[in-house]
Amino acid sequence: MNRSTAGLLAVAVVTALTVGAAPTAWATPATATPAAAAQNDSKASDPFYRYDGSEPLSSYAPGDVLKKRTLDYHVLGIPTPVKAVQLLYRTTDAQGRPSANVTTVVRSHRGDGSKAVSYQSFYDSLDPEDGPSRAIAGKVTLGGIIANVESIVMAPLLLKGYDLVIPDTEGQSAEFAAGPAYGTNTLDSIRASTRAGATGLHGGTRFGLLGYSGGAIATNWAAALAPEYAPEVNRQLVGFAEAGLLVAPAHNLKYIDGSVVWTGVLPMAVIGVSRAYDIDIERYLNPRGITVFDELEHGSIVDALGRYPGLTWKDLAKPEYKDPNSIPAFVDAVNKVNLGEAATPTVPGFIGQGNAGVLEGTFNRPPGIGTGDGVMVAGDVRALANQYCATGNPSIRYEQYNLLSHFGAMPYWTPRAMSWLDDRFAGKTAPTSCGRIPAGNSLAPEKPAVTN
Repeated sequence: MNRSTAGLLAVAVVTALTVGAAPTAWATPATATPAAAAQNDSKASDPFYRYDGSEPLSSYAPGDVLKKRTLDYHVLGIPTPVKAVQLLYRTTDAQGRPSANVTTVVRSHRGDGSKAVSYQSFYDSLDPEDGPSRAIAGKVTLGGIIANVESIVMAPLLLKGYDLVIPDTEGQSAEFAAGPAYGTNTLDSIRASTRAGATGLHGGTRFGLLGYSGGAIATNWAAALAPEYAPEVNRQLVGFAEAGLLVAPAHNLKYIDGSVVWTGVLPMAVIGVSRAYDIDIERYLNPRGITVFDELEHGSIVDALGRYPGLTWKDLAKPEYKDPNSIPAFVDAVNKVNLGEAATPTVPGFIGQGNAGVLEGTFNRPPGIGTGDGVMVAGDVRALANQYCATGNPSIRYEQYNLLSHFGAMPYWTPRAMSWLDDRFAGKTAPTSCGRIPAGNSLAPEKPAVTN
């Protein structure tokens, strides 16, 4: 991709956001009503997403390519001169079962297939229709706005000569916050990108992992799972860069409980993790809880932010379940998605974290949890970074931004992360913060509450 062509991608984003795309965006409802959303079978809406082969999916290896297509890269429904290759590939869900997922590969005409960035989107949605692959293919939804705007982040990477791999990290069931599935979807996306001849990527391509917020979940879980789940991919990784990270979701639910902006993430995360692990969560909810969960069943972060100010778990649960740890299935699930229980990555990492959550209306300082950026807990991220340093990975750089909230940290962190990745691709020695990171929280597994 020459400079003018890649630049058109960024120009198209700005143009679409400012002059031409609003009518198109609003013309296609994002989620309409829960009933309408429930009738919308995401796999049937585009046959490309449906595995319809004659052999059982389990007969394929993780990362095997099942389908591929080439199309124009769209921004808010507007086609650009940039071409994208999309792949349906075999992966593994949160429970270890075979599943199919989609990723998108965008080639840089300034590159030679030797280096690529796996960019994990923070599209954060419970509706598969909001995934980045669908936005890139031209579908416009309100919940898919984020995946469109992220093109501004990706355009500079293309200009630097990096090919891009952009997985639908949440899978085709939109299992929001289910970290292990994010990780396998990401790793198998990389595998698929190197097995499909149309991408120009191969077993010798070096990869960097990059993601913020929901994208950080996928980035860290991929780095943590790679040595065992995808050792050949791990050997191709130069490092992982992330910020705004979800570490121990049980802590985050307490941190955002009753906040102003972020309370809608509480039911979203519970829905997503329950979906991933087949938990019937509604049996524990009171009438208001059932209403809220129904409203967000196919909602996105755009639907949830600021929608339920002051909402608490107690507002949603039956009296006997006012402590979520009194629900055995909840305890089991949150321990499975606790990064503190996962393996230590073996490649260098750059981790950033905001800590001015009061700027976004989160004033809680729960004992043993403390403060964060409004939605993510800074003490948890410090603890994870320290854990990595103590368990064999000295190439961890950690930065805490005490004056920045979740929204504010991203524009500050992003160019720093890109520069850090540039150095890893250049073969420079990774800097370390080990020995200088302040202590964090306990990341020990949750224990069931004692009930009468």
